[in-house]
Amino acid sequence: MALTGSAVRAIGLAEKESYGGSVHEVTRRLTPPERYHFGRTLAPLVAPQFDPVARLARDEFRLAARTPDGPGAIHLRRAGSGEITATTYGPGANWLAEHAAAIAGLEDDVTAFPALAASHPVVRQLARTFAGVRMPRTGMLFHRVLRAVLEQKVTGVEAFRAYRKIAQRFGEPAPGPGELLLPPDPAAIAATPYWAFHPLGVEQRRTQALLRAAQVAARLEECPDSADATRRLTALPGIGPWTAAEVTRIAYGDADAVSVGDYHVPNTVAFGLAGEARGSDERMLELLEPFRGHRARVCDLLAAGGIRAPRFGPRMPIRSFAKF
Repeated sequence: MALTGSAVRAIGLAEKESYGGSVHEVTRRLTPPERYHFGRTLAPLVAPQFDPVARLARDEFRLAARTPDGPGAIHLRRAGSGEITATTYGPGANWLAEHAAAIAGLEDDVTAFPALAASHPVVRQLARTFAGVRMPRTGMLFHRVLRAVLEQKVTGVEAFRAYRKIAQRFGEPAPGPGELLLPPDPAAIAATPYWAFHPLGVEQRRTQALLRAAQVAARLEECPDSADATRRLTALPGIGPWTAAEVTRIAYGDADAVSVGDYHVPNTVAFGLAGEARGSDERMLELLEPFRGHRARVCDLLAAGGIRAPRFGPRMPIRSFAKF
């Protein structure tokens, strides 16, 4: 079977708590589904070109987080047997341990997808090839808002450079080993004037969108589901459907969150599903409709399979707003 359900079995739970300089630590052991792909599943949680908040190696993943219980960090390690050990640290250790399976993508429900994938030969083949890839769900919204806003209407190089500088400027040492930085505190972001972000590589338009989100971050984090988060996010000036989809796909593991308004995705979908060199948002949604409920998963599969529409004309230039 190409894709199976992703029920998770916790086979062990150990907790040790001490004070006097030691860090609260919780360990949980998880069994992933057959053919689970550790690296490809967790890669979306790490910003390319060095991420101060997260690290991913072949069989290890680390992520610092601001949880509802306080700062924390999680370390996922895959053993030769395939079992995953999740070790969490700090005041947020218990929260992260409870969400470890979701963060690792092990609660991603793919049971209905094989039947949908079978309707298109390209999607069917990609679903078989990448059957072990799951969609993580972090349960943490503002950190993803930060990344998504910075990625609006700029190249990846510009976005990741700005993200790295902001994380280093506002981050604090995370609990536990790994030398990670906590994601920026929304309160610290909200209290910073917009012009202070210019040397960090972010112009006024994106900065103002980020500041608005930071000011209501607590309310955003309370959203119970992807639909409510999308509604609240898109009510903020400077945040549209693309940004909301980029956030909810990771924070809520929303397999149907299509990034409408993306520079590349409509062309990729049109080319991959219909052999058309160019596609509009409307055409993309039309082609994805048979996969409703898993439309974002199909987009991810096309990207993972290396499907790219033909390129015409020059690429978008890489700029440095800090020098303007």
